[in-house]
Amino acid sequence: MTTADTKVFTRICLSFILCVNILSMAYGTNVDGTNSPTIQNSKLKIQNSPPSPPPLRVAIVGLVHGHVSGFFEQSLSRPDIQVVGIYEPDRQLFSRYQKQFHLDQALLFTNLEQMLQQARPQAVLVYTNTFDHRKVVEVCARHGIHVMVEKPLAVGMEDALAIARAAQQGKIHVLVNYETTWYRSNRAAFDLVHEHAIGQIRKVVVHDGHQGPKEINVPPEFLAWLTDPKLNGGGALFDFGCYGADLMTWLMDGQRPLTVTAITQTFKPDIYPAVDDEATIILTYPKAQAIIQASWNWPFNRKDLEVYGQTGYAITVGSNDLRIRQGSNAEQQVAAKPLPPPYNDSLTYLQAVLSGQVQDVGLSSLDTNLVVMEILDAARRSAASGKTVRLPPKPSNATSQHP
Repeated sequence: MTTADTKVFTRICLSFILCVNILSMAYGTNVDGTNSPTIQNSKLKIQNSPPSPPPLRVAIVGLVHGHVSGFFEQSLSRPDIQVVGIYEPDRQLFSRYQKQFHLDQALLFTNLEQMLQQARPQAVLVYTNTFDHRKVVEVCARHGIHVMVEKPLAVGMEDALAIARAAQQGKIHVLVNYETTWYRSNRAAFDLVHEHAIGQIRKVVVHDGHQGPKEINVPPEFLAWLTDPKLNGGGALFDFGCYGADLMTWLMDGQRPLTVTAITQTFKPDIYPAVDDEATIILTYPKAQAIIQASWNWPFNRKDLEVYGQTGYAITVGSNDLRIRQGSNAEQQVAAKPLPPPYNDSLTYLQAVLSGQVQDVGLSSLDTNLVVMEILDAARRSAASGKTVRLPPKPSNATSQHP
């Protein structure tokens, strides 16, 4: 064999050995018969990794609430969410959303019971008018299907208590979604209070609202019920007063106020002849006050919170920042920490509650929102009578949610 032949033969042998090593490593064994720990351990790791949980099956109930657009824009393509049905009796309204978001025609149901039976959602997201919340919860409770409604919970205390009873009987969760629940700035203010960094709460001022629903061009089906006192419960009082009532109840760890005083006005009767467009609610507690300013007359959109304690204050700046002053120190503006899952968005939180990962307490909980409804109901009565409403020690027929 020539020198050239020897070189060729050697290369062939080396190539053969390399191929054998690659194949044997893939199966976890070296050429000498020993295990290949690196490849084998990697293989075991892949085999032992837990499978991804199946997506949460949700159905949409109603399309007349403008917030449904936000759901479609942000969540329709989420891998952890599967939309299995949409209940909307107005076919033309469905058609509009269908064209905008390329919805499958097979998702449409015009009968709620039929959708729940055939689509079998685990939870429904409610985008009806507020008056219909009670009816939707009562139907879903009979099927054992959990519910998340857009704020506020109901149009009055009677409906709120009926929702609580249905939830208890059906052993379902009922959650209330507020945009401000997912503001990291609000969480940072809450933490400062509960870390005793600014002392005990003495006064809270909450500003919520915008220029007005017509002025910001909400869809016509949304405007129609927002300006109907039966379907909305009121005007700005219910539309934006609920935010402050929710935040204050949360900051006060669920404590109910002693008194509720409210003033409502309509500055634009040509636009809002049937409801208020300006509301101020004053809540008193044994050692604190809250002033909730809800308006359809702000020159811009705003949702901010001022918390004044015995030794300092925290004022939120948008959804991410806050201004802090403690004692004699100068004020500082800081960025709030990002909210960790599952507290960073409504659907992640909903999944965590339904899976038992977290307990539903705080801003979205039914118990908190029963207090919110008691405040709003009393505020409406106070505004109508011109008198302060003193709340009883505890509602005689209050119902807590314990699914």
